[in-house]
Amino acid sequence: MSPLRSLLCCLGLVLAGVARAHPIPDVPVRTSFDAGGLCRIVIEVDPRCFTSDPDIAPSLLNKDLKAKPPQEQQALLEQGGAYVARTIEFLFEPIGQIAPKFQFAWTGLGGGPLQGDEDVAVMTGNWQTTVPAGMGGYRLRATPAGKVSVLFLNHLRGEAVERTAVLFPGETSFLLDLQGLAAAAPTGSSAGAVGVSGGKWATFGDFFIQGFRHVLPKGLDHILFVLGLFLLSRAWRPLLWQVTTFTVAHTITLGLATFGWVQVSPKIVEPVIAFSLVFVAVENLVRPRYSIWRLLVVFGFGLVHGLGFASALRDLELPIKSLLIGLLGFNAGVEGGQLAVVGLAALATAWLRDPGLYRRAIVIPGSAAIAVMGLWWTVTRVFGA
Repeated sequence: MSPLRSLLCCLGLVLAGVARAHPIPDVPVRTSFDAGGLCRIVIEVDPRCFTSDPDIAPSLLNKDLKAKPPQEQQALLEQGGAYVARTIEFLFEPIGQIAPKFQFAWTGLGGGPLQGDEDVAVMTGNWQTTVPAGMGGYRLRATPAGKVSVLFLNHLRGEAVERTAVLFPGETSFLLDLQGLAAAAPTGSSAGAVGVSGGKWATFGDFFIQGFRHVLPKGLDHILFVLGLFLLSRAWRPLLWQVTTFTVAHTITLGLATFGWVQVSPKIVEPVIAFSLVFVAVENLVRPRYSIWRLLVVFGFGLVHGLGFASALRDLELPIKSLLIGLLGFNAGVEGGQLAVVGLAALATAWLRDPGLYRRAIVIPGSAAIAVMGLWWTVTRVFGA
């Protein structure tokens, strides 16, 4: 295969995801149960869920929302209610599925007020009811009609439930134990029901999958950065040092940003992530040898990538124990996704053993394609195209 043909193939692959940056936030469903059976469910829906491909759709900003006529704003809120009815099932044992009557309003992420023009606007639905006597458990099901994950988050008698669940389309959550809430409570828990504590490994597993998916297949910018590291050298030692350095760096900022100790605007983070692709790819072309300088570059950009990963966790308002477990699981999943990218790249290029031919046919066109993609993203993210 000629270098030109390789370049065209690589460009075709990356341009298929030309506008892709980070997957959209999941749909969080936060439910609180208090003594006497009082139940409140709050759900947050991003308008991007309505699009054919939520991953590449832009966020609806407050300034754009205010520019819409009231009738259109109301129509979107009604569409949000229809989306929830179509994609999430609310199940109470033993009566089965119920249909909450949500009242939707426009808010910021996490239910906060919309203040600045650049605030992301989402639809937040509220519903309050009283759980009738005899209800033993509560769970959610994400129907196959949805395109994004549903987060199952709960409070029970004022205490955050430690176990959470990330439900991909077609999945059903664990059963939350509701014994003792209503006036005539059941005498015992339902089989398999989960109370306030426990379920650490299940939560870890859910967020591991979430972290893996955040890289593969949805994190195209992160995939291309890891491929840029791989293309410098297939020798295991330089590759191991680079991946380890990247891991350490993004783990630091992922933790700091998730707990709110470091906050950097996405307007800065996203363009720098895009520029990191340009930098490592061009370095592959002009400085083909591994050196300590490369590790410093990888560490610096790894810190920024960690800020990008943190966007998937910091707005979820998880209880502290669940947040710690979720952070560990999510980070482990990110590492699993990165290793999968490296492993697939190694398998795909294992047949080409001649170093000179490998550089001409793979490294040069591949790095050039990554640089072009990164430059395009940098420009579009800076200027909002």
